Amino acid sequence: METADLKKQYKEELRQLQIELIRLQKWIQDQHLRLAIIFEGRDTAGKGGAIYRFTRYLNPRAMRVVALPKPTEVEKGQWYFQRYIKELPNPGEIVFFDRSWYNRAVVEPVMGFCTKEQYELFLKQAPVFEQMLLEDGIILIKFWFSINITEQKVRIEDRINNPLKVWKLSTVDLKAQQMWDEFTWYKNQMFLQTHRPDNPWVIVKGNDKPVARMEAMRYVLARMDYPEKSQARVSFEPNPEIINIFDPSMI
Repeated sequence: METADLKKQYKEELRQLQIELIRLQKWIQDQHLRLAIIFEGRDTAGKGGAIYRFTRYLNPRAMRVVALPKPTEVEKGQWYFQRYIKELPNPGEIVFFDRSWYNRAVVEPVMGFCTKEQYELFLKQAPVFEQMLLEDGIILIKFWFSINITEQKVRIEDRINNPLKVWKLSTVDLKAQQMWDEFTWYKNQMFLQTHRPDNPWVIVKGNDKPVARMEAMRYVLARMDYPEKSQARVSFEPNPEIINIFDPSMI
């Protein structure tokens, strides 16, 4: 298939998935449900771009994107989860977390932003905290966008050299390559300690950003049984080469 045809096919399938997300959002509003979707992953793996495609046509009155800055001095003295609790979805709302409380599982220990005791306490409390959310009726989806080291290097260099993307560059980005193994170790520990069958980590292979975005959308839609789903003109079967539920055998 020619490149132009592939691009046209991608745009049409993306459009159909976005139409389904609108239908899903309307159902969540009508049923007063609460959906929280966490986007975690390697730096430059495509989390922000995926969130943009998810939210582009949604009703802004019934969804929010949460990307918290570093904690204030007051927040540093609070219970770690406290500032995230107030960002949880209200009835009839979808919240997209562009990074989340899982900063403490990977980025903070790698970069030295938390103590060993704080890190270990987080791993102990996170599954309990999330179980409370599930028991209260919040629907929680946790994505981890992965990327290989070569592709990450290309994307970091693009951010450095592209004046339209340089704002995306952070201290963590600049150290992502040299601390690749450290990030891998903490990522694996996070999976092992916080993955649960009823609250799984969903791993998205992000080397191909357009495909990763669509498969993440497909996974969310596949999880939800909204009334108009049978009318869809798009498949809800995620590609197993792109979307995988974490299993310890992966490590």
